[in-house]
Amino acid sequence: MPTPGERSVRTTPEGLLWEPCERWVRGVKGDVTVVDSRHPVLVWEPEGVPVPGYAFPREEVRTDLLRPAGNPPTGTHTGSRIFYDLEVDGERAENAAWTFPAADLAGHIAFEWFLRRSNGLDHWYEEEEEIFGHPRDPHHRVDALRSSRHVQVEIDGTVVADTRRPVLLFETGLPTRYYIPAEDVRLDLFEATEHTSLCPYKGNARYWSLSREADVPRNIVWSYPQPLPAVGAIEGHLAFYNEAADLVVDGERLERPVTPFSESLRK
Repeated sequence: MPTPGERSVRTTPEGLLWEPCERWVRGVKGDVTVVDSRHPVLVWEPEGVPVPGYAFPREEVRTDLLRPAGNPPTGTHTGSRIFYDLEVDGERAENAAWTFPAADLAGHIAFEWFLRRSNGLDHWYEEEEEIFGHPRDPHHRVDALRSSRHVQVEIDGTVVADTRRPVLLFETGLPTRYYIPAEDVRLDLFEATEHTSLCPYKGNARYWSLSREADVPRNIVWSYPQPLPAVGAIEGHLAFYNEAADLVVDGERLERPVTPFSESLRK
């Protein structure tokens, strides 16, 4: 029997990592349940965004709704060659599903999910809870802790936030995010944007940009108006990309981290 904490992730010759999952997972397109699986498999691909996807036993997928892809992509999903279009109620979603070229995953079908809502399914559920953005990684942890640290945020030489009651959010693989009460942020210097994002661990975020000209990216500030219960402490708080803003914590100026978000912030 594996010892507590021992990972059960397996590796294929193609470089895929995969792990059986005991969650009941369903995927819906319109009013049609396309996937209803009690034996899903989490799959991590060696390239691209380091989050898992799901693959499902073929018998737990509505394969009658899948059609051979009319325009299959090349060089995606770790060399996958078999792609499917999904047809539901007369609407066709191109390349919505595929099979991985790995013997371990033979008989499984994967579906688009992360950042590809246009050709993926509309809703995904783990048990009775809707999941956004991408499947939750069982080896990924997110903790939101109330603190009394003194946190200041500077942008282009201006102090835009100053608090002694932040919530520190510790998330596997990312720098600490400092969530600051809205009352301690100079919101008069920012304007709300239409940008949003989805996180399976935190919820649906809204964003703000600096309202004056400055050498900083747009959407540098975000907040979760209705965070998921596990991180409820960040409700009413705002966070800044410390990849692009300067943070001073208890008098110590932090170095700007390099993260998967750094490149997109430079665009």
